Amino acid sequence: MGTPASPIEPRQVGILILDDDAQSQGALKQILDSEGWRVRMVPDTKAFLAELRTGEWSLVIANVTITGTESPLFVTLRELTNVPAEEGGRLRALYMVPEVNGEQYVEPLERAKLPYVLRPFHLHDFLEKVSDLLVEIKAIEAPLRQVRYEFGELRKKKKKAAKSNSMFASRDSFSYTEEEIADYEREEGEALKKRPRGRINLGDPHGGSLVSLSLRLHFPKVFPS
Repeated sequence: MGTPASPIEPRQVGILILDDDAQSQGALKQILDSEGWRVRMVPDTKAFLAELRTGEWSLVIANVTITGTESPLFVTLRELTNVPAEEGGRLRALYMVPEVNGEQYVEPLERAKLPYVLRPFHLHDFLEKVSDLLVEIKAIEAPLRQVRYEFGELRKKKKKAAKSNSMFASRDSFSYTEEEIADYEREEGEALKKRPRGRINLGDPHGGSLVSLSLRLHFPKVFPS
């Protein structure tokens, strides 16, 4: 009689953020940490490539002013994040577009059908896109509860107060008080205890093999074979 297979340990959702804006880094990490996810912030491409090669990440959130839309890094991310989930795709990317001169990035992102958020973005919109991307690769089983309900009324009030006709949200509508974020974290913490953890198997059991191959292809000097 064979030895029963050991159960596969659930893998924690990992989110890698490439951004050099310290204020933005703090806000993003605080919100994503509250979901129980592992969040890693990196300010430059060298550190980003090193982390990306590990294959430990489910989602990349990248400042498009750092990646550009024609660089080898951008091409690599596009290739890695466009693999369908049913074909083993286990990584998705969300690009952050700046408020100033952001139009130059929007057109190529939309042409490539890549998801992005405009800064300063609404917390609700940001979490909704993060949630959809993680569900797409089965890193989480269902959309975030708070995305659909908890911040709905709060967002409406802030949006009405902003009265902005711009394509970008006002800075006030992006910002949330410490009390609002604390309420979010407390309620989400209670919900986290009641729902199952992330998916058991994120795809390729060897993890990172596709990532390593693509990185070696585009950055041979940094990652030799």
